[in-house]
Amino acid sequence: MGYDGHDHWRPDGPDRSRYPDWGPDPDWGRPPPVDDGRAPRRFRFWKVLLLWPLMLVLAATAAVGALFIYYTVVFPDPLAMRPKATGPVVRILARDDSLLAERGVSRAYIPLDMLSPHAADAVVAIEDRRFFAHPGIDVLGMLRAAVANLRAGRLAQGGSTLTQQLAKNLFLTSDRTWSRKAEELVLALWLELRLSKRDILELYLNRVYFGGGAHGIEAAAQRYFAKSARDLSIAEAAVIAGLLKAPSKYAPSASPVQALARGRLVIEKMHEAGFLSGPEAAAAGAEEIRFSPLMRVPDQAEMAYAVDFVRDAAARFEDADGDEVVIETTLDATLQRRAGEIVERALAERGRALDAGQAAVVALAPDGAIRALVGGRSYADSQFNRAVKAHRQPGSAFKPVVYLTAIECGLTPDSIVEDAPITAGRWSPKNDNGRYLGATTLRNALAQSLNTVAVRLVLDAGPEAVAATARRLGMRSPLRKDASLALGTSEVSLLDLTGAYAAFSNGGYVNEPYAIRRVRTGGGKVLFQRIDAQSDVAIPRASVAAMDDMLRAVVATGTGRRAAIPGRAVAGKTGTSQDFRDAWFVGYTADLTAGVWVGNDDGRTMKRVVGGALPAEIWREVVEAAYETATPPPLPSDKGGAAASVTAANERRSGEEEDLIARMLAGEDPDRPDDASLSGETVVMPSGRILVRPPAIQ
Repeated sequence: MGYDGHDHWRPDGPDRSRYPDWGPDPDWGRPPPVDDGRAPRRFRFWKVLLLWPLMLVLAATAAVGALFIYYTVVFPDPLAMRPKATGPVVRILARDDSLLAERGVSRAYIPLDMLSPHAADAVVAIEDRRFFAHPGIDVLGMLRAAVANLRAGRLAQGGSTLTQQLAKNLFLTSDRTWSRKAEELVLALWLELRLSKRDILELYLNRVYFGGGAHGIEAAAQRYFAKSARDLSIAEAAVIAGLLKAPSKYAPSASPVQALARGRLVIEKMHEAGFLSGPEAAAAGAEEIRFSPLMRVPDQAEMAYAVDFVRDAAARFEDADGDEVVIETTLDATLQRRAGEIVERALAERGRALDAGQAAVVALAPDGAIRALVGGRSYADSQFNRAVKAHRQPGSAFKPVVYLTAIECGLTPDSIVEDAPITAGRWSPKNDNGRYLGATTLRNALAQSLNTVAVRLVLDAGPEAVAATARRLGMRSPLRKDASLALGTSEVSLLDLTGAYAAFSNGGYVNEPYAIRRVRTGGGKVLFQRIDAQSDVAIPRASVAAMDDMLRAVVATGTGRRAAIPGRAVAGKTGTSQDFRDAWFVGYTADLTAGVWVGNDDGRTMKRVVGGALPAEIWREVVEAAYETATPPPLPSDKGGAAASVTAANERRSGEEEDLIARMLAGEDPDRPDDASLSGETVVMPSGRILVRPPAIQ
């Protein structure tokens, strides 16, 4: 039987009998394909190519939606975070009653409708030209900035929108991490959903920092031009908008020439964006600008971190008077300024080579009074206060707490301890140089910062005992309860750690660091007054003497030699966290306890920066600056004190200090007043130190 043209295996196929030229089906006689339920390979490839991105987009959308709900529940209404429209002028005074800062106008809120239209146009033109077109994130702007940065080989442009900058200002820190940047992007989208563009722009203009201590555009207009932001001309508005790129660099109070040049660039951008016609731009560029002679009021960036700290501590009093609130502080204006300059200069000269981007400084009087507080390299670039709010690993700077615990357990600076390999569970700590000294004194072990000895001491005393000692010294951060505590693996703040060291310098008294002496209204009503230091005895006198002996050895012969000051007794300890992420030096003289931290906000590794190098050098400069302007207390026979020289007073203090240690080791209390009836009351010693003696001391 011949082929009839029909495909009997494929009944649904074409009838080939109608097309004889086709010939027989080449697949004729083959069994039909088996349907295994799988799509062809090509189809599977496209399915994966299309569906997986779709699934990722859906997952990302769900995650963003969940974050939107979280932000709505956790964060307050952004409009509720507007600065107060009215409020008292807040004057912050230094310890000598000189003016540190004057705030109040900086909180004035001006609605967008009442603002000079040129001001908003100038900010949009220079900072975010597509502000009214993008949904909070400008993808084109980010790509353009990325290309510009790649061409320049450095961070030459930023791609953040005004909404992103507002999100950072309202809710985030200035840490330069990918997670923080991702959160900023999501918060920007959330803000765009919650607020109108006009609300976002209005809130931004009233909160952003314009340099010179001016927060908000009204404060900037008052500071630089002595007029309201309602009345700014085109050229004046351009100058103020130009400050946003780098307030400390372009602020008229710091560099009026650069401020004017930057303002002309803003005028060009306004013309390019269509906000100004050609003749208007030409007239604005030729306009004569006169800055206010009052713009140099003492409110420099070096003061800003300390001023913010004081205002946070006194916030509850700011509404007590509608006209004026005066805050009298313990801050030394000269030292505060010098400390800020020292930090900035040190990082400018050596920071890039060492890959160290930030530093912080705290300086305390013996009773805990804050003399200087520097929270970072530049307040204009980042208002995050690293001296108070940052918690980092102190490394070996925590070891004095361990050694104090050992001293109170019966050891002495001359006790022999073993520097040899040790294992705690699965952990085998090693010394930084990889070598071991064998039998050595406790004094030398601290001076050389031997890790194995510190771990042995923690294992002998118990981590709980060491943590209890830290609590006694005023450290409030959570502490680990294992042997790694010996090497400073628990994060602490610079202010807390420096306050703990102050107990070694003042005879064993714990004084919580404070910056406010008194708060009063302009009319003289006292709202708060500090009566005394409220100190408690935390360390026995013999233990204080032993710790002082060992911490002096750190500076004399150990890791802290760069902190040494010729002719002055100095004690302290270095600290370096794992992989050189943090470097510390905390130490003291007879009159001052200071702490220095150096590192990066994102925890990036530095180039082998240790506590005995850059931090110790910054510490020495800060302490030397403190003594340059120090005035010794007047002698009883010389009330004016003019004839007493600083050098002679320091030499006398140093000699008295040596006798003090000897007498403490002998069990005497050299500061004890003759009249035992004063026990349990506040006593002001001849040195000026305030002691609050518990009744138990007889």
